[in-house]
Amino acid sequence: MGSQSSSGMSGGRGSSSFNPPEQSDTGESNQGSSSSRGRRTDRQSSSEDDVDLAEVLAYLLRRGQVRLVHGSGATGLQLVQSYSDSDDDSELSWEGRLGERFNPPVDTNPDTVELDQSEIRTQILLATASSAVKGCQSFTHMLAEREQGRCRGSSFSHGECSRIRTHFLPNYVSHKDTYQQKAFCGVYSEDGNMFLSACQDQNIRLYNTTRGRFNLVRTVKARDVGWSVLDVCFTPDARHILYSSWSDYIHMCSLDGNSENHTALDLNPDERRFCVFSLAASSDGREILGGANDGCLYVFDLALNKRTLKIDAHEDDVNAVAFADVSSQLLFSGSDDALCKVWDRRTLREDRPQPVGQLAGHRDGITFIHSKGDARYLISNSKDQSIKLWDVRKFSPKEGVAASRLAVTQQNWDYRWQQVPQRALKKHKLTGDTSVMTYRGHGVLHTLIRCRFSPEFSTGQRFIYSGCSTGKIIIYDVLTGLVVSRLIGHDACVRDVSWHPYEDNIISSSWDGAVRMWEHRQTHPLEEDREGERGVKGKTQCEIKTD
Repeated sequence: MGSQSSSGMSGGRGSSSFNPPEQSDTGESNQGSSSSRGRRTDRQSSSEDDVDLAEVLAYLLRRGQVRLVHGSGATGLQLVQSYSDSDDDSELSWEGRLGERFNPPVDTNPDTVELDQSEIRTQILLATASSAVKGCQSFTHMLAEREQGRCRGSSFSHGECSRIRTHFLPNYVSHKDTYQQKAFCGVYSEDGNMFLSACQDQNIRLYNTTRGRFNLVRTVKARDVGWSVLDVCFTPDARHILYSSWSDYIHMCSLDGNSENHTALDLNPDERRFCVFSLAASSDGREILGGANDGCLYVFDLALNKRTLKIDAHEDDVNAVAFADVSSQLLFSGSDDALCKVWDRRTLREDRPQPVGQLAGHRDGITFIHSKGDARYLISNSKDQSIKLWDVRKFSPKEGVAASRLAVTQQNWDYRWQQVPQRALKKHKLTGDTSVMTYRGHGVLHTLIRCRFSPEFSTGQRFIYSGCSTGKIIIYDVLTGLVVSRLIGHDACVRDVSWHPYEDNIISSSWDGAVRMWEHRQTHPLEEDREGERGVKGKTQCEIKTD
């Protein structure tokens, strides 16, 4: 569950009561202070035992494993254990709405010194045909250049098309579906023809998204679900879906035909309460990578039908995993210990696991990571309210790892239900921070909020986009670090976002139970006013800036 701002999720719905180790898990409240419990069990307990129990209680409170709430016991206090991102009670924070009162700080003058000298800058400029462009070049100017025969060919190059598309970012809700419970995650298939959505109601929904459609074609009832389905993904051929929850198993379901064929992939963990927070499938579809709450990475071989690798990877929950590229040889992992680690399958030994390197610079736990797909760059989202861009050829030194670990131990707030304290919003870099760039302007509260690179085909990966605890979708310019668009339309935190790999639309999944498809729509201000009066479903707010 992480450091003091822990990321764990419930094995059942709502908070379960904290029970001492010697008691069975009956779900009954354990009332009274630690001293009163001591009197009930042994009135002659020594002062040394009392000190030990107080230290344990203080540790659990710091980690967010338990909370003290008003109760009916003799002391008026009740000790409640927290397993999850959020619990089903009446507090707004548990519904993902605390972020409404949090205005994420925006870095209006990002430090781009490292990025300006990096290879990723050259890659993006080439991918968007911008390397030879001086100053801002509007879409109308590009059209005039083509009409005057100044294009290299008879039409725009692919890079120029990508640059044009940066002027037409999604800004309007074209389709929407609403569930009765929280939407946790959603992702497009590799070809963009299907969209997969997972909800707390234990249903996994499959949508047909060909040619701008958003039609529900199938609903799969997930098996062995605790709290919620926490991650989903397609196999590369899109013939199967994978999902995880609080369970010893990753589940695979076939999409062939009308019948559902569920297969449970046993990871055989040592933990009694076990959960896989993050899933990824290898490019050949043979292996499944998972990151779990026991700090380990798991690799399951579908051909052999068994777990082939378990790596003791981190000191805390592994919230995010990813394959670095299509070779599937390099693995990325991100944890509540605030570290990203890079692993090479060719040199990994289960009995003595050693990462290729570590990336340190975050001050709090990491909620998600996404690879650029070139085995060189990745981004990480963090509870320190920032996204960092990393170059895996620039690992952090030992003092950087130590500084990040120290920063995590100094966090004493719980991101699931507390506001972000000012002391957690420090901007200066930690010692040994080797990140290429830091992006600020979104909120990371309540749950493991995700961020991703925009697609290579349509945008040249010019943008980073992220969900936000305020119910917005935030889009950053990779090269400037500035927020170029804020999509406003959800009533609770947006946990996941997915950009179509070839078309100009984004689908957001929110704890308000809504899944929305955003596309670009050019409308006249008078037309927007008329639609607002008629209550058209697509009426939303959008703040957008483009070059």
